[in-house]
Amino acid sequence: MTQSHDTAAHLPIKQLIHGSIVTDHGVIEGGLLAIAGDRIVYAGRADHFDDPDFEAADVDAANVFAVPAGHRIIPGLVDVHNHGGNGGDFPSGNESSARTAVEFLHRAGTTTLLASMVTASPEDLLNGIRLYARLTEEGLLAGIHLEGPFLSHTRCGAQNPAFLLEPDLELAAALIEAGQGHICTMTYAPELPGAADLVDLLTAHGITPSVGHTDCDTITASESLDQAREGLDSTGFDGISGRPTVTHLFNGMPPMHHRSPGPVAACLRAAKAGHAAVELVADNTHLDPETVKTVFALVGAENILLVTDSMAAAGLADGQYMLGPSPVTVKDGVATLDATGSIAGGTATLLDVVRRTVGAGVKFTDALHSATVVPAGVLGLTDEVGSLRRGLRADALIVDGDLVLKRVMRAGEWLS
Repeated sequence: MTQSHDTAAHLPIKQLIHGSIVTDHGVIEGGLLAIAGDRIVYAGRADHFDDPDFEAADVDAANVFAVPAGHRIIPGLVDVHNHGGNGGDFPSGNESSARTAVEFLHRAGTTTLLASMVTASPEDLLNGIRLYARLTEEGLLAGIHLEGPFLSHTRCGAQNPAFLLEPDLELAAALIEAGQGHICTMTYAPELPGAADLVDLLTAHGITPSVGHTDCDTITASESLDQAREGLDSTGFDGISGRPTVTHLFNGMPPMHHRSPGPVAACLRAAKAGHAAVELVADNTHLDPETVKTVFALVGAENILLVTDSMAAAGLADGQYMLGPSPVTVKDGVATLDATGSIAGGTATLLDVVRRTVGAGVKFTDALHSATVVPAGVLGLTDEVGSLRRGLRADALIVDGDLVLKRVMRAGEWLS
């Protein structure tokens, strides 16, 4: 159980980390991160640290260190679209497999994540949701993302078409009930009959609708995004961002054409206006680096969610894997569905995605913002994670100049 912010702020400081710190306001050279319990009590310039209750003798020498020159201390990363890693996955609904994935992802630097499920039978969805609600209660997950089952057959991608459905409010209500308040987002196709009623049901429960796996036109996408935003704005739920998201922009939807702009144009406009946040799977497989660079330039980092869409093969070698019930082959790091050849999720970690985004020409601080602050906002967790700031959970990574991971702290504890 975590301490309250006020209580943690009065706990004795037990860890001091000196070095270059990346905060919401930029890079602080000569910085200091002070940890008490599972909370950050100070993040700023070391020469500005002035805590009247602090006694240096109370901190064990082993818990005071400086990161090497050229390294940086950054916030723990936040992934809102993630199906697993290290041989474990979430779509299977298997507890041992899920715990394997969570442990790997935390140690890989994604200290906050949703468990993303794929389209499956109602029974399998309900079982998985109940499991991930329990793991959320344990503090291992931040919640649940349902990628389906109310998606387009035409743009199903790696989703199993046998289980795709038109929006069914009775089923949706059962899924929401099983989630016990822990379903955070649901991907849906706005052109399907009943989609508008589904959006109303989701927003009434504080669940963020996410446009995706859709074959809709620009007007339909635009109207659905507006409806979702208005619904979220009117719910009164504390913390939620008040704007819908877009599931892996460009993937699972028709390409933008100058005579048929499709949903991409509407999603970009909404993001530019700050009315939606678009997911980018910037792993150099789902999107060309120039596309990633262009979207950052068009809509700004504050309207982008860097995600992995990772599956069980993340962190492992090429070979045969499963995405839920579907066989997947990974070759040269690219996962494809055996049945159709469709891309079947990602194999990169979120830190890999940040590194490749920077490699595409995006500023490091912008890429990091889209992998920390923005997803934390979508989840309503800006007062808990996503930044190095007093009162927040002590989640931090140490990376070198090439953004190679060196150490991971989660809730004040170093992960081996």
